[in-house]
Amino acid sequence: MQAAVGDPTLQSLAADRLAIEGVSHEIDGGRFAAKVVAGEPVEIEADIFSDGHDEIDAAFLWRPRGAPEFSELPMTFLVNDRWSVTARFPEPGDYEISFVAWRDLYATWRKEVTKKHAAGQPIALELEEGRQLIEAAMGVEGRAGREDKQRLKDLLKEDKALAKDTGADAEAARFARLGAPEVLDLMQAVGPRTNLTPYKVLPLHVDRRAAAFSAWYEIMPRSQSGDVNRHGTFDDVIARLPYVRDLGFDVLYFPPIHPIGKTNRKGRNNSLTAQEGEPGSPYAIGAPEGGHDALHPELGTFDDFRRLMDAARDHGLEIALDFAIQCSPDHPWIREHPEWFDWRPDGSIKFAENPPKKYEDIVNVHFYRDALPGLWYALRDVVLFWVGHGVRIFRVDNPHTKPFPFWEWMIAEVRNAHPDVIFLAEAFTRPKVMKRLAKIGFAQSYSYFTWRNEKAEITEYLTELTQEECRHYMRPNFFVNTPDINPKFLQTSGRPGFRTRLVLAATLGGNYGVYNGYEICEAAPVPGKEEYLNSEKYEIRVWDMDQPGHIKDDIRLMNRLRAEHPALQGFDNLSFYHAGNDQVLAYGKQAGDDFVLIHVNLDPHNVQSFQFEVPLWEFGLPDDASVEVRDLIHGNSFTWHGKYQWLELDPETRPYAIWQIFAPGVPR
Repeated sequence: MQAAVGDPTLQSLAADRLAIEGVSHEIDGGRFAAKVVAGEPVEIEADIFSDGHDEIDAAFLWRPRGAPEFSELPMTFLVNDRWSVTARFPEPGDYEISFVAWRDLYATWRKEVTKKHAAGQPIALELEEGRQLIEAAMGVEGRAGREDKQRLKDLLKEDKALAKDTGADAEAARFARLGAPEVLDLMQAVGPRTNLTPYKVLPLHVDRRAAAFSAWYEIMPRSQSGDVNRHGTFDDVIARLPYVRDLGFDVLYFPPIHPIGKTNRKGRNNSLTAQEGEPGSPYAIGAPEGGHDALHPELGTFDDFRRLMDAARDHGLEIALDFAIQCSPDHPWIREHPEWFDWRPDGSIKFAENPPKKYEDIVNVHFYRDALPGLWYALRDVVLFWVGHGVRIFRVDNPHTKPFPFWEWMIAEVRNAHPDVIFLAEAFTRPKVMKRLAKIGFAQSYSYFTWRNEKAEITEYLTELTQEECRHYMRPNFFVNTPDINPKFLQTSGRPGFRTRLVLAATLGGNYGVYNGYEICEAAPVPGKEEYLNSEKYEIRVWDMDQPGHIKDDIRLMNRLRAEHPALQGFDNLSFYHAGNDQVLAYGKQAGDDFVLIHVNLDPHNVQSFQFEVPLWEFGLPDDASVEVRDLIHGNSFTWHGKYQWLELDPETRPYAIWQIFAPGVPR
């Protein structure tokens, strides 16, 4: 049966004549938002094509979510129906993006007439067709302004005068005018968009820069007194700020700073029984003094906390807090909201055991049944409480053990009011779970970097993170160690291994983190475990950061180079290069004219010699070309001649080399 002329389904299908697909920043069909950084250029691509051989054009649309109108940017054809646009988004927040594509009849006309004219064929009739296309552009509502219409009128008037003459020369003169490049630009701007095809609206989240580029230093405030017999205070932390800033970090992160319960309190080395005066684990949150919106009384008051926040800001540091949802059995919520917790048949509360691990000093909330929505609101309000006290970065403990819908809702609630808030997901868990947490809103993510030590596995994992779709929504934070994880590599590698892992974390990642003690190569383990002996989680420690063998100079160097070199501030600009030794990792990053090449000896016990390739092809140079090079460790400059060079890295002297390569014509 023939469809009626007015069939709306057929008309709608016929209208969308062009194809738009393969959008780079479309995550799961638009279910989740890709992530970009405010003020920084981002290249967004899509496949755009149509039937036949007509010229087409495309535009990228963007607006802050809720804005009435889209802004538009023209797209550029790349190759093989791939189109691109470079966009910048001014402020953090939620945005909407889309695309439109259309058949450009004027550009098609110009292309075809150019061929006929070059072949010596008469084009008088084609010139009239071009004139009609220009006349049609004057009638397009909302696209041609007064000045544009006047330019079109003047053009038609000029063409009318030229049309009085006949012959090939007259036709050539008319075509030279109607088909001039400036006329093509004008028609692209104001002409009809035939078969205008829109794409669906996609979400996009724009973060502030610290979400993509940051260096974290983690301390436990209670260990900052310098005396194992005195609990540290916020004033003690203030005294430590110059040290942290001198190392070059910009984020100072605290584990929980709330009151600690006494019921089943843990003792030294995770003992199930605490001795008198032992402080317990800061993750056993809650006591008669308060819960998640209270401060441990020995740390200080909220006035003291405010002074700390102000002092940190004066030192160029931002404070990050731990958001750990678990509760001590002494938490006020257990008495006030028993429906938020799980209870056993005998009436006792269910502890957070994970055999063989025992966590009787904490209990977990549940998120459904009678806890919904009250608990959800309470947890959101805890975050907003600390935002009200100036905190804009939260490291979230074990988010993979809480419902995805909760995080998606809570993070959106907070960011709607405060778009600059950053959440880091501490989730060493299954790959798809880590990626889902990133999709639902976490700006940064822990990763498997901590356990990637061999050349092949580092290359494979970083290629996945920087080249596959996850690069548009998952930003790893490469922590070299944490209070919970004392990696086996560090337990056995000595000082060279600490230097190696530092360089890898700081230069491979845009975000990386160090837990204090790393600078003095602290690695004493609980035998057979990836845990620290005499862990600061269960006792107050005193740290001598000036003891022999420290690597503070390496840390300062890494943070200085990161600050000075735009190439090291990116993440998905990473490329791996050839080094003829399986114990040596060679990689580089480029941003504009800044190109940094890095070699790292992954073997902490042996000298490694190797031949490596200078990536001359990155500069469009032949294999026998020469490039100017600066050694970014020692500061000297020299020339590399040819593609192949030799190097030796001794782990005892310096297990890494970092070079800046200058493209021809780029001043040093």
